[in-house]
Amino acid sequence: MLSCKQYVARSSDHMDRQLSVRERLQMRHHLLFCPNCRRFIRQMRLMSATLKALPEPLPTDLDATVERMLSEQSRQR
Repeated sequence: MLSCKQYVARSSDHMDRQLSVRERLQMRHHLLFCPNCRRFIRQMRLMSATLKALPEPLPTDLDATVERMLSEQSRQR
């Protein structure tokens, strides 16, 4: 059976489904008996979903973006 430390080290691979069948079974077995790691994986999934829901970052060159938007707007008139 995996230790909590081993589980945490492999948790990203587990969430990304990059483990072999044997490793997945070991992870599931560990999660059956470890409430702390179940809570950890729930938090990781929540964090992942939250990050995916965030809007795209603004471009770093805002002046160029504003200029481009103004020129597009003037062309449409």
